[in-house]
Amino acid sequence: MENREIILSVKNLNVRFSLRGKSLHAIRGVSLDVFKGESLAIVGESGSGKSVLTKNFIGLLDKNGRIDSGEILYAGMDLAKFTTEKEWAKIRGKKIAMVMQDPMTSLNPLKTIGWQISEALILNRGMKRAEAKAAAIDILKDVGINEPQRRYRQYPHEFSGGMRQRVVIAIAVACGPEILICDEPTTALDVTIQSQILGLIKTLCRKYEMTTIYITHDLGVVANVADRIAVMYAGDIVEIGTADEVFFNPQHPYTWALLSSLPQLGEKGKELYSIKGTPPKLFGVIKGDAFAPRNPQALKIDYLVRPPYFEVSPTHKARTWLLDPRAPKIEPPEIIKRLHDLEQEGEAGEADE
Repeated sequence: MENREIILSVKNLNVRFSLRGKSLHAIRGVSLDVFKGESLAIVGESGSGKSVLTKNFIGLLDKNGRIDSGEILYAGMDLAKFTTEKEWAKIRGKKIAMVMQDPMTSLNPLKTIGWQISEALILNRGMKRAEAKAAAIDILKDVGINEPQRRYRQYPHEFSGGMRQRVVIAIAVACGPEILICDEPTTALDVTIQSQILGLIKTLCRKYEMTTIYITHDLGVVANVADRIAVMYAGDIVEIGTADEVFFNPQHPYTWALLSSLPQLGEKGKELYSIKGTPPKLFGVIKGDAFAPRNPQALKIDYLVRPPYFEVSPTHKARTWLLDPRAPKIEPPEIIKRLHDLEQEGEAGEADE
């Protein structure tokens, strides 16, 4: 990882929102490097700060939000210092694009599909109408839409949910961005279509040499598409590593809880695991480890001092006192051990072949 080119670097980012006269600390000192060409998944429960973090990359933070401090470094610029739409027009769509989670609210119901893709090409790439139409039809083919010439003239209501999501992806990739942010791109889709959409995004990112950032609450969704996974909780990244490291050797109790909640790992006749309690309110100061009140194995220090990052490997680190050499040995839940055993069985099977 040290030798790979960093395409975007977040340094000690703090984001606050003003709500009813109070200040909500939504992003709490996040630092993150995104490598060129990788697929990075940012996972966590609703309200953990995933979407808020990435909205800062394209200037879509809500009006009552502001960057309090920190840097977002991209192509020699600090995006955290951008204040005008004119500045963001050079980045949004052209360099960094976003696929929103609800295609029905992302598409204009009064405009044809072809018009909406062509508009992005005309505005961002300076194409003429005829040239934009030809390019839009090619992009519709790329995203797997049959009869693109006919579909070009149709309206969003004439498409299924999965097809609409393909159109939203087509609009996002039309301008050839370097970074594609996918915000819960499969939320409203059934399992079969989810797999198709994720496969499509993976194929497009290879073809157009894009870096992908997935936002999801479901670790299972990104299991086969993410190179690295960052786990967010209460506006902070509590663990980050390669997909294999986070799935098969997780270190933070919150990551244990997320993995234990996967329906795919449930056992017949046993109740599915759910994380007790609710995430903390981000008004005011959070002392210690934000997950401590929901962690049945929390240490006393978890309630007092925020843990630093401890390095598990050169590519894997976690913000938990359990990794401190002085901490008592606490075993992960049985379901996490089972994941580890599954990995070892898989490696043994590959060795036999």
